[in-house]
Amino acid sequence: METCNSLDEVRGHIDRLDQQIIGLLSERSQYVKQAATFKQDTDAVKAPARVEAVITKVRELASANELNPLVAEQVYRAMIAAFIEDELQEHARLQQMPKPAADSDAQA
Repeated sequence: METCNSLDEVRGHIDRLDQQIIGLLSERSQYVKQAATFKQDTDAVKAPARVEAVITKVRELASANELNPLVAEQVYRAMIAAFIEDELQEHARLQQMPKPAADSDAQA
């Protein structure tokens, strides 16, 4: 991290970080959509135990990186809630798609 000499310089760095964060959120979103293809039902999408495991991990990472763990937790809880809603929509869309017909050779 650089030491800034003005508010404009601070804001420039924050803007740069925001651009990187959006790129990472977009990448995370694509993996969330892929995850929906592996989950059988909405309970698997919501996965409260997985959410809590992620929060525990994030709090530990925050502490190790000089970030207030509460800030990290609050950001991640909001982000995860939004991604769960997105994944639920993707899961519902996938459930409405027709299933591929069984291969007749496989039945022989």
